[in-house]
Amino acid sequence: MSEVWRALTGVQTEPPGWAVLLVALVALAVVVWSTSWQLSRGLVTIAHEGGHALMALLTRRKLQGIRLHSDTSGVTLTRGRPTGPGMILTAASGYVAPSLLGLGGAWLVSSGHVTALITVVLGLLLCMLLLIRNLFGVVSLLATGGAIFALTWYSPPDVDAVLAQLAVWFLLFGGVRPILELRRKRRYGRTPDSDADQLARLTGLPAGFWIFLFLLVALACLAVGAWLLSPLQLSSLSSLLR
Repeated sequence: MSEVWRALTGVQTEPPGWAVLLVALVALAVVVWSTSWQLSRGLVTIAHEGGHALMALLTRRKLQGIRLHSDTSGVTLTRGRPTGPGMILTAASGYVAPSLLGLGGAWLVSSGHVTALITVVLGLLLCMLLLIRNLFGVVSLLATGGAIFALTWYSPPDVDAVLAQLAVWFLLFGGVRPILELRRKRRYGRTPDSDADQLARLTGLPAGFWIFLFLLVALACLAVGAWLLSPLQLSSLSSLLR
């Protein structure tokens, strides 16, 4: 156990500054380009539905299961009071979950705890797998977790750090785009049952307010995460750790 603990708490060397900037640009390109976004958007959906599920558990709602669909949509089924703080927090947690997860990952990566980040992500995926209620969701989580495990198990620590940076930047950028897409779809009345519309019915506040709040949280996470991952910040943290 002491060896495992040392591995989890060990500090990895940060990648060079040019690699950090290159990885950030790659992640941004994946999110901005429509084709790559459609292929990778399911990863953001996993974080989105995981946010709903975690908040449901924290607010003592009965979690019935999670479904992930091939069109990159998903649904988290809970049971409990149809109104009240628990339902509001559960509905509000989905769109901000990818950005908050990215911010937590940025903090771990900036402090050199790449192994801890990988372990936490695999643990969350395993817990989520127990809650999946459809075949496509099971396959999606197994493929995602298997790819993460294989890439990090067979790659050297330096490559692990770069892959972790790529994943974190993707979550930070990818947390913003679904909110902008939701705002655009609501203009044409194509999402009457979105999280924002559910929150509007639960609280009396307009759906636009909730979309603005989602976007504010996502942009704040992006700004703080970018600061944590910036080459200058990584260099100063590395000096302090030494």
